[in-house]
Amino acid sequence: YLLYADPRLAGHRGGLLFVGPHEPYLAYVADVLPSLGEEGVLTCTLRDLVPEGAVAHTEIDPEVAQLKASARLADAIEPAVGLYEEPPTEGMEIETPWTDVWLAASDWVEAFESRDPGTPHNEARDEVWAALLDILVDKVGDVAPAEALRRALASDEELRDTFRRAWPILDHAELVGDLWTVPAYLRRCAPWLTSEQVHRLQRADPSAWTVSDLPLLDAARLRVGDPQASRKSRQRAAALTEQREYMDEVVDYLLRTDDDPDSGLSLLRRDSIRESLVDDSGLPVAERDPLAGPFAHVIVDEAQELTDAEWQLLLRRCPSRSFTVVGDRAQARGGFAPTWTQRLESLGLHDVAVATLTVNYRTPVEVMTAAEPVIHAVLPDANVPTSVRHGGVPVQYGAIENLDEIVTGWLATHAEGTACVIGADAYPASDRVLSLTPQTAKGLEFDLVVLVDPDGFGSGVEGAVDRYVSMTRTTQQLVILGAR
Repeated sequence: YLLYADPRLAGHRGGLLFVGPHEPYLAYVADVLPSLGEEGVLTCTLRDLVPEGAVAHTEIDPEVAQLKASARLADAIEPAVGLYEEPPTEGMEIETPWTDVWLAASDWVEAFESRDPGTPHNEARDEVWAALLDILVDKVGDVAPAEALRRALASDEELRDTFRRAWPILDHAELVGDLWTVPAYLRRCAPWLTSEQVHRLQRADPSAWTVSDLPLLDAARLRVGDPQASRKSRQRAAALTEQREYMDEVVDYLLRTDDDPDSGLSLLRRDSIRESLVDDSGLPVAERDPLAGPFAHVIVDEAQELTDAEWQLLLRRCPSRSFTVVGDRAQARGGFAPTWTQRLESLGLHDVAVATLTVNYRTPVEVMTAAEPVIHAVLPDANVPTSVRHGGVPVQYGAIENLDEIVTGWLATHAEGTACVIGADAYPASDRVLSLTPQTAKGLEFDLVVLVDPDGFGSGVEGAVDRYVSMTRTTQQLVILGAR
């Protein structure tokens, strides 16, 4: 609907990103979208937005997870990078074949301040180096050819070493890893943290990434940029120079051997035409991450689970702040006190239009009658839509040891449909039977759901939400198995 109703997206302009909660859900979406003819939509999970997401595990310390859930922690990235962008405080003399050049501390400052504030650290490195050489060449004046002088200055090892130390090439992952392993570094970059919090965030392995690290890694990656940017830029420049020299040789040969005044080859004397002969299509260029955006619109499902920090991942990719947000406060494992309008406005999303689901077409009355008290016991104001159909099958209760018998019997009597076992991690999956956790079952639906030991899901809001979500995945039949 959005692709054809929103003028910003007409003709697949601007791009649309669909963010789902987990891979099983995306697999379902991937099956649906091509059937609608919408292959231009990008789908992903939050993990997919950051390279380290592929190996990240869940943060086991809830206090650490809570600290990393704050969007403010991303403010530590600027001073963390800024430490590697401090101009030298002492001047130096540089020898050239023509004259000695004094590089003052103020010259370093001028060069470092010349970069475009929006340019990532690694990409800006070449800008700052070029500005530094410009300053030195201007100081010398006309005592030597400018290009020759520039090459001599650029080849000075002491100058190059000093610049490397003052503006080194950085790796975003190493930068974040240093925050988690060097307490003094974290205290400097995040002075609002208490000593206890700084200690809590430290860990032995800097690259033992967790899902909670991903927002900070994303912020660091955006600020730091590509570590290979300078090398790629030099390779591209060298390749272009080589091509221009070759084409100049070809053109010069053609002009020398041309004895026809009407041939038109004299046009090759124009620099613009010579430049057009250079083919840069095969030269190295920076690889673009298709998930980096920007996107004209973002659809995010199961949004009730996103932390403030995780929201920043999405906001960075959608400057227009045009979102379709799908979520259920009753399914928030960490609780969800504010209204949706309050929540979204706190993130900087305004003009919020809320549409509330009041009718449940998926889950039978028999199942919702059992599920509703589960969530209202911990969230009295949770929105529980009213089921409009009866399935004719009551909720069945039994013992855990009956699991195989129940699933086998259902498959034997149902030639079609899918079943899902939730809460039995070791249960073998098949073409028609999935084995999921309450978290990976979110957003999905099945004809039969077998809930194994729901009391083992835990207590409080988190446990109740996991039970409620699991119970409401079925479209027909629910079986709850527990200890005798």
